[in-house]
Amino acid sequence: MTQEVDIVVIGLGPGGEDAAGRLAEAGLAVVGVESRLVGGECPYYACVPTKMMVRAAGLLAEGRRVPGMAGAAALTPDWAPVAARIREEATDSWDDTAAADRLTGKGVSLLRGRGRITGPGEVTVEDRVVRARRGIVLNTGTSPTAPPIDGLAGLPYWTNREAVQTEEVPGSLLVLGGGVVGAEMAQVFSRFGSRVTVVEAGARLLANEEPESSDLLREVFEREGIGVRTGVKVTGASQDAEGLTLHLGDERLTADRLLVATGRRPNLKGLGLGAVGLDEGARAIPVDGAMRAADGVWAIGDITGKGAFTHVSMYQANIAVRDILGERGAAADYRAVPRVTFTDPEIASVGLTEAQAREQDLTVRTGTAQIPESTRGWIHKVGNDGFVKLVEDADRGVLVGATVAGPSGGEILGALAVAVHTGAPTAALREMIYAYPTFHRAIQTALAPLAP
Repeated sequence: MTQEVDIVVIGLGPGGEDAAGRLAEAGLAVVGVESRLVGGECPYYACVPTKMMVRAAGLLAEGRRVPGMAGAAALTPDWAPVAARIREEATDSWDDTAAADRLTGKGVSLLRGRGRITGPGEVTVEDRVVRARRGIVLNTGTSPTAPPIDGLAGLPYWTNREAVQTEEVPGSLLVLGGGVVGAEMAQVFSRFGSRVTVVEAGARLLANEEPESSDLLREVFEREGIGVRTGVKVTGASQDAEGLTLHLGDERLTADRLLVATGRRPNLKGLGLGAVGLDEGARAIPVDGAMRAADGVWAIGDITGKGAFTHVSMYQANIAVRDILGERGAAADYRAVPRVTFTDPEIASVGLTEAQAREQDLTVRTGTAQIPESTRGWIHKVGNDGFVKLVEDADRGVLVGATVAGPSGGEILGALAVAVHTGAPTAALREMIYAYPTFHRAIQTALAPLAP
């Protein structure tokens, strides 16, 4: 069966769903193709349910901070309401009917199955061929991947998907990988009573962030009883009656559950990229400022290699839609991509780290303020770990990067993201009035060392 439309969108994660819906509302004939859940990873296995987990764990942490501050508190952690909220409020038991109905309600024709490009402007889904007059939008996202550790492939390990769906907290948990997913999950399950150890091959946690962020998070984890092993090589994995084991040479670490959080791979295999002249073996699809990957092909989201974030996918979807509709607008600009690790303290960053700025041969100046030394941090007292670090291109007198670690770090970052995105002069930022006593007032303190 052959169908002719204006646009085919392969992959209906946040960006693909948004692009398909907006193009249909603009009057185009649109087919959306999805082999899994409409909405993608974010609402079912990542952003939304994991932050429900983080919120619940944060409430427990706050309860434990009551003594000496506000009286006494007795806590009994219970995972049941967390699991129920994820199942009932966030995911509808991993049923995408509501999302699918929302999409088709905008006029999109939904095809279930794996789509592949079989020619210019042509997509095949199972036994159906769809020809697109205007083109194809690719938004196929990524999937969890595991390292080639001897014995690991045959084990019943968790990825983020199984961790989100669990109905109970394991008595003990090994977390393989100290990146964003590993760090967030480690703290969540630890706060609900699991004995957690994080195993990271690299030298530090959150390797893509400032070293100060890594050091702070390790300090907090160890204070909370989370084991942290960095710079170690895992030589094997096995399972026996005692649980799941990671082999670190002659050393063994065993737990009831093993979470593998070592990265994700783009879902490009079998997509048929060669049919439109693109590299079948690429790790990411190169795109221009209008999200064009080839003639009549646009790519958005994780597969572009511009950051595996929902907000980047949505940003790119907006640009692709404009281009398809012939509307004018700015080209994609990634100078100020914000990112947040929702641990406690939150680790929020935008733009370049100090090391990245130096690698670009910028004349770098940095300024730092410690949250506990700020008035609001002193008032906050327990749970006030954190800092603000600013990275300036001293030749131009503008911020090129910033990190906020601390309570509500992701919210405080907003002001710095605006500064990096707009190229606001640091001299002007020093002259601003910062509300007192707030956490964000620490930005003013961090700006002081940047004065020429």
